[in-house]
Parts: sequence; C-alpha cells; structure tokens
Amino acid sequence: MKLEGDIHDENRQGEATIIANTLVNRSTKKLYLESYGCQMNFSDSEVVASILLKEGYETTRDADEADVVFINTCSIRENAETKVRNRLTEFKRRKDKNPALVVGILGCMAERLKKSLLEEEKLVDLVAGPDSYRDLPNLIEEVGTGQKAVNVLLSRDETYADISPVRLDQGGIAAFVTITRGCDNMCSFCVVPFTRGRERSRDPKTIVDECKDLFNAGYREVTLLGQNVDSYRWNISAKGEIKNEHEATTNFAQLLALVAEVNPDLRVRFSTSHPKDMTNDVIETMAKYENICNYIHLPVQSGNTEVLARMNRAYTREWYLDRIAAIRNILPDCAISTDIITGFCDETEEEHQDTLSLMDLVQYDYAYMFKYSERPKTLAERRFQDNVLPEVKGRRLEEIIAKQQAQGLISNQNQLGKMEKVLIEGPSKRSEDHLCGRTSRNAMVIFPKENYSKGQYVMVKILECTSATLFGEIVSSSK
Repeated sequence: MKLEGDIHDENRQGEATIIANTLVNRSTKKLYLESYGCQMNFSDSEVVASILLKEGYETTRDADEADVVFINTCSIRENAETKVRNRLTEFKRRKDKNPALVVGILGCMAERLKKSLLEEEKLVDLVAGPDSYRDLPNLIEEVGTGQKAVNVLLSRDETYADISPVRLDQGGIAAFVTITRGCDNMCSFCVVPFTRGRERSRDPKTIVDECKDLFNAGYREVTLLGQNVDSYRWNISAKGEIKNEHEATTNFAQLLALVAEVNPDLRVRFSTSHPKDMTNDVIETMAKYENICNYIHLPVQSGNTEVLARMNRAYTREWYLDRIAAIRNILPDCAISTDIITGFCDETEEEHQDTLSLMDLVQYDYAYMFKYSERPKTLAERRFQDNVLPEVKGRRLEEIIAKQQAQGLISNQNQLGKMEKVLIEGPSKRSEDHLCGRTSRNAMVIFPKENYSKGQYVMVKILECTSATLFGEIVSSSK
C-alpha cells in the first residue's frame, strides 16, 4: 500500500529512506536495507531484518561492507519507482566490482517489474514480494548457486504475526505495529490489491503482546498499521477456538481499546482509515482513552462525488462530510489530515473546485497532495484515459497546496497560548540546544532542551508557529 494515506510525519515517513541500524549480534554476513514509501514498507523491513538475523546476518549502515543489499519498494507513484531504479543502478555498479554482492528488490515493485529488473535491465539478483519474506534465506542461497531467484506469490494467510520485528531505530521511542495486510478495496487508481493481495487481519493477542514488549523496551508510542484499519476483524477460528478471551469477534474499536490498556503511558496512533468504514465506535473509543491520540488521517482523494465514483471509493462527498461531522462532534479537538489526488481522469474544472470547497468546509490540519500518476495494471488504466493536461494538473495542485498551507497556518495559530502534552522524540535537527516532539494532535513542537531527554512527556506552552511547526517552552514534566 501505500497505506491508504500516510501519517503526517516529516521525520518518519514519505518517499524517504530508512537505513537499518547495526544490531548487537555479531556476524560475518551483513545486510543493508533501504525502505521507500509508506510506513508499511518500513515495518516490513523490520520483519525482513528479523528473519535474516536468525540466519546470521547483522544489519549495517554502510552499503560498501554489505553481503546483501535489499531495497524495499513503493509502487504508488512514478516518482518513487524512479528513485528506486536510480539506487539499483548505483548498486549494480558496486556489484560489477564485487560479483559476490547480492542485490535484491522487495515489496510492491517486485511483482510488477520482476521481469524487467531481472532479465531486461539486469539490475537485481533477487525479487521477493510482500508475502515471501520467510523465503528470503532460500532465495539468497539460490542466488549463491549462480541463479536468479524470484518469489512474488501472494498469500491469503500470511501476516508474519509470529515474527518479532527487529527494530531498526534502536533507542527509538515510536514504533509501527502491523495489524492487517493486503486490501480488499479496489480503488481504480491504486495498485495495492495487486501487489499486496487480499486483506487479512492479525490475531489481537499477538498485537497486544508486541505492544507490551515495545513498552517494556522503552518505546512510548505505537502506530497501528493497515491498508484500511477500520476493516480490521478477528473472528473465531475454523476449529471454533475463540481467538480473544473477551470476544468471539474483535473489531478495530475493540482492538484500539486493548492496545490503549497496555499502559496509559503508551501513546496509540493508527493509519489509515477509509471513510466508507470509519464508524462512530472508533471515534468514541478514542474519546474514552487519553493515550489514544487525537489525530485521524481520513483520505478524501477528491471533493466531488462523480470523481469519487470514477475512483471507485465507495462513498460520496456527503458521506465523507458526515464522517467529519461525527469526528467534530465526538472529538472536538481532533486533528484531521487527508490525501488529495488532483487531475484524475476526466476531472473538470468544476470538479476541481468541489475539492477546494470541501477543503474550506473541513479545514484540514495537514494534507498529502499529489498529481494523478497513472499506474500499470490498475482499473483506471483499463477503464479511463489519463487525459488532464500536465500543466492543468500542476496548476490545480498549486491551488490545493496554497489553500492547505493557509489552513495549516490557521490550525497552528489556534494552538498559540495553549498547554500541550508532548512526547520528546529527540534533538531538533537545527539546534542541539533544542528538542522536538509531537502533541496528541500530531503537531511537531520545538522547545529548549533544558534537562529533559528523549522518551519523556513534558507540558509545553505554545508561543510561536509556522504553517508546519509549533515553538514553545517546557512548563513542567508530565507522566
């Protein structure tokens, strides 16, 4: 997936690169991992590191000393694929100097481009799809015999629920926890159902246990991940065994409560919600627990019902606004972010204006905004023409970005003078004398360091802001 949408987080996500930290275990075999795209890819990379750790691999930050290089890929937008191809070309040059180096591609690009990358461009030795990571030791061994290795089979069952991920940000305070894999929605612009397969949920007990382990290891925030978290559902097994000691069926609202009850000092976030499936019980559960953050990412994609129908989003403009009204009513202080695609097939100027007017009605705190990029094998590629001119797409995107920047500034200005509970994430990027952290509403705050450190909760008075960042001073420490 792209996760249906990405959490607003300039430090932890986006089309950025995460380089794996070095693990404590010593070995002569070294693994170098890069991850691109959504949080799900970062989470998958931790699963990969765990699988190969058992095979004697340690991760490294230095690609030059690696025996195996894996690029975990995103296929949502053309820009992401271009970045990955450029990196693979660099690694091919390294392999020319070191023929023993194994270069592999993982994730969403693997299934779609396996033939091109393996046979035509000869950029990789190994291709593994999102459901085949347990097979990586065998695939690496196959490459060692001089063969090209491929496994892109999709599974109806695979969740990696029994694998304890290796946390690649050792010493971190925030972690991703995958609760579902795959997607049953067929949005016409999206490749996820074809690259990650059918939706399947994970046993809630394994999720809660993982969150407990994370808290005991010093983590103070978890983000529950899924293509569509609201459709999470764990039922009685085929043998009639109840999988949850309290309920025969666990839905997402109930899972949220179970995770929130791990410890009141463990913050809980989630991504991503689908507007057609977000019910009031999820919002009411958020209101019940102080440690479930007041932040919802609710991708709209377009403000026009006809465009939404072409996108196969299964809701209307009116339905979406009803969900916004429910959030405002039950959680008045909840921050809301979104995804917007402009220039989708046949989008008219009037339909574009409907998106702008919806933004005025909702007043988003954050947004991820993109020009439509046609992806191979999607329903949109088969059914529609990508017929909005590039210059029109660009102009419409500029208008959407300008509106969101203005609304984001207003949102942050509304926080001035308020006291906010902030979880310290670490030093500010621009000053060693300052720390940074997030509010429950997912706003980034910068403040003087004083005697505080990463992982602590502090009460911060907000004094200044830009459209993207809050600035303040610590008033007191908080539990």
